[in-house]
Amino acid sequence: MGARPGPWLQWMRLGLALMSVLFFAGGCATLPAEFERTPSKALPASADTPLGRIAQSSQPDPDLSGFRLMPGGDFALHTRLELARRAQRTLDVQYYQIYNDETGRYFLRTLRDAALRGVRVRLLMDDLYTSGEDELLLALAATPNLELRLFNPFPAGRGSMLGRFSASLFDFTRVNRRMHNKLFIADGAMAVAGGRNIGNEYFRQTAGANFIDLDTFVAGALIPRLASLFDQYWNSEHVRPIETVVATAVPREQRQRRFEELTGPATTPAPRPLAPNDLLGYSPIVEDLKAGKLDLIWTRAEAYADSPDRVIGRQANYGGIPLLDVDSVRYNVIEQIRRGRSDVTIVSPYLIPGKGGLEAMREVRGRGMKISVVTNSLAATDEPVVHTGYRRYRPDMLRLGAEIHELSSQRTRRSVRLGLFGTQVGRLHAKSAVIDGRVLFVGSMNFDPRSDVHNTEIGLIIFSREMAQQVLKLIDVLKQQGAYRVRFAPGTERIEWVSDEGGEEQVLTSEPDSTLWDRLMLELIAPLAPESLL
Repeated sequence: MGARPGPWLQWMRLGLALMSVLFFAGGCATLPAEFERTPSKALPASADTPLGRIAQSSQPDPDLSGFRLMPGGDFALHTRLELARRAQRTLDVQYYQIYNDETGRYFLRTLRDAALRGVRVRLLMDDLYTSGEDELLLALAATPNLELRLFNPFPAGRGSMLGRFSASLFDFTRVNRRMHNKLFIADGAMAVAGGRNIGNEYFRQTAGANFIDLDTFVAGALIPRLASLFDQYWNSEHVRPIETVVATAVPREQRQRRFEELTGPATTPAPRPLAPNDLLGYSPIVEDLKAGKLDLIWTRAEAYADSPDRVIGRQANYGGIPLLDVDSVRYNVIEQIRRGRSDVTIVSPYLIPGKGGLEAMREVRGRGMKISVVTNSLAATDEPVVHTGYRRYRPDMLRLGAEIHELSSQRTRRSVRLGLFGTQVGRLHAKSAVIDGRVLFVGSMNFDPRSDVHNTEIGLIIFSREMAQQVLKLIDVLKQQGAYRVRFAPGTERIEWVSDEGGEEQVLTSEPDSTLWDRLMLELIAPLAPESLL
């Protein structure tokens, strides 16, 4: 909850990691004693609910899943809210971060309203960004029919990020591993999955810089698989009800009244009205729900999520020999790339390929595959420390012949078409890949060490030429109107940034849109930022 703290969090993580090596463990805060766990399971779709009936009547084949991409944040938010309002049996909701802003509070209030109607609401949040929000979350958890659980919780110092990491100094390895998943399932019949957290800047609800992100609406055969992945986390030993982490003597009724005060109309206005159509020409999903028929792309798909046991570094092995984690998101995405024949386009806001990723690129380039990468520029990223890791691999990727584009906050603001993403578009947050123009990955996974090792992720692999082409068209707009192409200056290995402004090629020789101070800081921190912690 709350605004993203930015690059200082990574430095704090680094400092605490080093301190934990220098000092022996002692006096470390620990979670309260074990409690009685109450497992529960996802409820299957039923024709007894409107969402269940619509989903079943819209599905042309029991083996197919239906999808609709949602590049527009306002449409993505509206879809979640409409599903919550129309759910009658259950809502299973899993997020890395829910901001304590207008969008976050409105979202939580909508879940509260569903619970008061008798809907079983299971809300699972990662505990990293809940600093200072215990009052709001405990107030929400006082709602009948709603249970709020925290993934990998911090035991103490909960009022601030610094306090909670300091209190967990000697447990840093554990608390540094987080649940990055994003998933929303309504009545076991319809879902939303992708890259968005819940907050103003993810849904085009701020006049400041909005993220460019991507979600997909889901129905059909994939829903039971998504529900089982949710259950795997919900019932994990690394998850606790908030009441077992944060003690409170405030009566339930008083907490309910406090939630009403904290999320009332004075502080939590409704989201802005929607445009008639989104970037892909779709009308709001509510029109389909009203008509009783989903207009989706029906195709074959797979879903994967990393094991919640990643929080303790547990890895599958046989006789002490590590095994490939064939259910992990990264393994399956890389396998799809390795099976490619012609080209792959990767979109990742935080891109650090590492030696393994670079080797995979070298392998597919050796077979003649084209590689195109879109990521944030230094000026566009909200994590400049991560940019130091990306920068180390940029020359190697260029030497391999990869095409690299970096999103420009200035160019996106000048683009009329990209303005449809938000009043000001400054940052890339979408995570996707397109292989051979026919296989699409959409999910929460960045192509970086944190997603590969420390965080858990969720991802969908969709076998649809139509959807893959939709994403490629969106990416082409980003490349042409909102990004710089990175290249070596002719005859050298000096990096240049190139754009087409009014039909004329513009060439820059330093990180675009950045200040001298930005570049100086990058040079200073680069040697101090270990790749394993980025």
